Amino acid sequence: MGYNMAMEITFSPIGVMHCELNDSETAPKYYTESDVAGVIEVFDPYAEGLANLEEYEYIVVLFHFHRAKGYDLRQKRRGVGELRGVFSLCSPNRPNGIGLSILRLVSVEGNLLHVHNVDLLDDTPILDIKPYKPQDYPR
Repeated sequence: MGYNMAMEITFSPIGVMHCELNDSETAPKYYTESDVAGVIEVFDPYAEGLANLEEYEYIVVLFHFHRAKGYDLRQKRRGVGELRGVFSLCSPNRPNGIGLSILRLVSVEGNLLHVHNVDLLDDTPILDIKPYKPQDYPR
């Protein structure tokens, strides 16, 4: 029993980010550096899955780096310094182009999530949303 490396994995977006960020060069590089607000539009077929999400102050958002073009396994952090392995960086240029941000959930209005600390670009495809539960979070 082994993993078949030839197996293809595909994802379909469940939503899209709407925000003021359009340029990857000037956008915040990490959610921890951002004070940008935005709205995640969850597509209608998935909207029911948002039930009870408003109970959380933060959400984990998995997304696709839709503007990335290829990748190198060794890159420079923000284009400067020594070459590092891609898995030690938060570069959008990765083998699978999957990004992760922890965003503050301001409100839920139907299929719209109003969020803060946005570091995604406008029209970024959203792959998944999960509640953020740090270790000291009440269970």
